[in-house]
Amino acid sequence: MTRIVINRSYDKFCVSHQALIRLRELGQREALEEEDTGAYWPAASGPREPSLNQYGRLIPRDDEHLVHVVEELGEAANGHAATLRIVTIPEDVPWLITKTEGGEQVSEVHRTWGGTT
Repeated sequence: MTRIVINRSYDKFCVSHQALIRLRELGQREALEEEDTGAYWPAASGPREPSLNQYGRLIPRDDEHLVHVVEELGEAANGHAATLRIVTIPEDVPWLITKTEGGEQVSEVHRTWGGTT
């Protein structure tokens, strides 16, 4: 089975500063490359500070470290205005994340021809 992290809130996907630190501890590549602005203001990087809790947008949503951190931290993994959830789908299904009614969902990829132009 494939496990994918989605955001069920109306805002954009992001993880908290605490989740970024944990992802870095686990060696997650994109987290290691991302600038940690919370490192400059550790006292201000609490969960209620929006500017310091919007990380992880480049991390693949099926990344095993991301899934692990969301499970491990629970709500503490949520970035500013995010509500992260894990969705499990069959292994062999090509998928994409779509936004519907504000929140994200995982959809199976279907082919499309002759779009309107």
